[in-house]
Amino acid sequence: MPLEDFPKIISVDDHVVEPPHVWQDRLPEKYKAAGPRIVIAPQGEMTLVDGSWVETPGDGDKMAAWWHYEDHRYQIKEMIACAGRDPKTVTMQGVTYDDIRPGCYEPKARIEDMDDNHVEASICFPNYPRFCGQLFAERKDKELSKLCVEAYNDWMIEEWCGDSGGRLIPLCLVPLWDAELAAAEIRRNAARGVNAVAWSELPAWLGLPSIHSGHWDPFFQACEETGTVITMHIGSGTRTVRPSDDCPTIVTAAMISANSATSMIDFLFSGVLVRYPNLKLMYAESQIGWIPYYLERADDNYKTHMWAQGEERLPEPPSYYYHRQVFSCFFKDTAGMKLLDEVGIDNVLFETDYPHSDGTFPRSKEVAHELFGHLDPKVVHKLARGNAIKLFNLPFD
Repeated sequence: MPLEDFPKIISVDDHVVEPPHVWQDRLPEKYKAAGPRIVIAPQGEMTLVDGSWVETPGDGDKMAAWWHYEDHRYQIKEMIACAGRDPKTVTMQGVTYDDIRPGCYEPKARIEDMDDNHVEASICFPNYPRFCGQLFAERKDKELSKLCVEAYNDWMIEEWCGDSGGRLIPLCLVPLWDAELAAAEIRRNAARGVNAVAWSELPAWLGLPSIHSGHWDPFFQACEETGTVITMHIGSGTRTVRPSDDCPTIVTAAMISANSATSMIDFLFSGVLVRYPNLKLMYAESQIGWIPYYLERADDNYKTHMWAQGEERLPEPPSYYYHRQVFSCFFKDTAGMKLLDEVGIDNVLFETDYPHSDGTFPRSKEVAHELFGHLDPKVVHKLARGNAIKLFNLPFD
């Protein structure tokens, strides 16, 4: 397919840097002093502790925008808001809003950047609350946490996506600490046209009940009932697979798809997809080249170990449920393209990861064309947009 004929992209994994007013404009007055708010202060030191950055404000001359929320402190970092920058120049230093592209946090500017990037529509994961709102589950005042989740969702639907003509697709959060509250929030947002929720790939890693416990059944039922896709971003389990405590962070970055593989195998053997046959899962920023081996391994285990271990949850091999209900995203995966038939042409979606340091802005059209522009035009359409349209029931062709 010639580059000029390449279809407009629907990116199912981008990110938003939340503007300062998200919670202060929406929380009740009595919670504003404790709720998330921006304070401009000197850049601070950062230490990685069990997969999470612990940050301490400094006393230098360079300023950063700091989120303050109860006792939590977090500075907006250059690495997560550096669209269009040379990766060699990007650091983990704190920045202010004036230091980053307006498209990171302003919807109209985001649409302009999407136009420049050959992107028609975009789903955006959160930044400050982390990829599935783990931050709110960790805080002490759960009433405030619940209000923060609701405020984020109201902002996402009404303001971030509100005037975009459907080009910014809402992705909402749920109260992770309560499955019934989570189900209620799914239904509240589904009634407003939302059909995607950000959830944890590995909830037990967050200290929450596992998917085997039955605890999450109200949430799964609400998602199936409303057609809400459960989207799970790498890192949404907070912890990462690490060979040692002193390995450099670039090691965990290179291995992070192992989180998605762990989650997918967990779901395939859990029986959740058997009990909820219309439930859909999507793994974001996981890439796809690893999938064929793990499916082969899962099916082999099913054939050779299932009966010896007394397993009766799966009437069909794991790969059956994968092809029916599991989807994954890619944007830098030539290995995955070579294995596309085994991954599943209908199970794969493209993303741009704007505005992160490894995203493809402003060359997403060229990157996608290099990866799969040589395939049959019908397949190109599916990967670039068609599978996303079908999975999320989007009003596009």
